[in-house]
Amino acid sequence: MSGRPRCLHRRTARDQRGAVAVEAALVLPLLFTMMFGIIELTMLVRDNVAVAAAARVGVRAATTTAAVMSGPGTCTYREDDAPLCVPNDSPAPGLAELAADAIESSGSSMNKDTIEYILVYKANNKGYPGDDGNTIMPTSCAGYSSCVKFKWNDAANAFRYANGTWKSTTVNACAGQADAVGIYLKVKHEFVTGLFPADVGVDDRAVGKFEPLPPDSCKSSSPFPHP
Repeated sequence: MSGRPRCLHRRTARDQRGAVAVEAALVLPLLFTMMFGIIELTMLVRDNVAVAAAARVGVRAATTTAAVMSGPGTCTYREDDAPLCVPNDSPAPGLAELAADAIESSGSSMNKDTIEYILVYKANNKGYPGDDGNTIMPTSCAGYSSCVKFKWNDAANAFRYANGTWKSTTVNACAGQADAVGIYLKVKHEFVTGLFPADVGVDDRAVGKFEPLPPDSCKSSSPFPHP
């Protein structure tokens, strides 16, 4: 009689351990999935914030430097580091190059080599490249006027001109009629935990008007036009 309770106790303990193991096998994968999901979501939100901040850094640099960078860019090399054009004969204005440099040197937590490309363009009334009314953001400036594209170059550790044309002499920075400039960034966000196998694109744009230049040099038809 005295052995039966001990046997029953041992069986109950084994049953409890077995139940705990089954519950752990069911619950732990869900907990790990939630934890990895929180990590991935946090990093995706971080990249979204970083892209938005970088776009605003670029547009601030472009709109506030028209007075000193209103001429053509240097454009000694393009994104594949091949010679492109002679100094002062760049298809990109100096303010566009300065905007790309500002994004590169900004203290963002985003890796610069995750930026697929940057578009710097004269913005229409909807904030996009091209004619007024266009609401499509292109992946290239080819076929668009007053638009230049930059891509990251690992060897140069900087953004390089890729395509497009925006002649600096077409920039209008006169008070009351100043052009608007847009900065668009496209970034590839890479998931790190393996929970999501594919990368996802993150993008943002910012638009602002040029700070006015003096009236005698604010556009190409001024008495002393900027270069």
